[in-house]
Amino acid sequence: MVGAVTGSLTSLIGDHGLYAVFLLMAIDAVLPAASELVMVYAGALAAGTFAGQHVDLFGTRISSHAAAYVAMALAGALGYLAGSIGGWAIGIYGGRPLLEQRGRWFHLSARKLDRAERWFDRWDDLAVLVGRVTPVVRSFISIPAGIFRMRFWRYTLLTLVGSAVWCFALAGVGWGLGRSYKTFHHDFRFVDYAVGLGIVALVAYLLVRRRRSSQVATRPE
Repeated sequence: MVGAVTGSLTSLIGDHGLYAVFLLMAIDAVLPAASELVMVYAGALAAGTFAGQHVDLFGTRISSHAAAYVAMALAGALGYLAGSIGGWAIGIYGGRPLLEQRGRWFHLSARKLDRAERWFDRWDDLAVLVGRVTPVVRSFISIPAGIFRMRFWRYTLLTLVGSAVWCFALAGVGWGLGRSYKTFHHDFRFVDYAVGLGIVALVAYLLVRRRRSSQVATRPE
């Protein structure tokens, strides 16, 4: 059964390319849809690993493998963002009553929602960013974020950052599997710099946030 599902996903991506990646990642934002497999295969396809399969955009073939990689990763990130916004809307307009009645549709039981609430209590807004790069958890963040009334633009920004990191990284793994590591490292050495910059920015954000919280806590009434 697993083999059949895997074969179906890879065939869908091979036949429909960017559009299939966009759709599958949009689904993965609210229901687990094997995003790891989707993006790794998309990266390998972009590298030209599979004979007879190419990356097309609006009927035009993307001849550059590097451009195809970027296109696949962006399709995944934007698809996931679109699905996440849909999940947020379900949560904010449907609320807990919807999940209590139809939670099984989204694989969200009361217990899972309580766990998500603890996750948000622990990480605050960063729950979205951390959740987007955490396997399994990433598919159960969107609807709870709406239920807990997270601000839309902040939610969208953190989701976009997290999904971009996830998609570009996994597509890069697919590219690396499809080509030699030396070529991969040469063509995409900027990824090292981007990851390092992202880590520095995240640490700086956490330090500033902690300092502000300390100042508020020690401020006289």
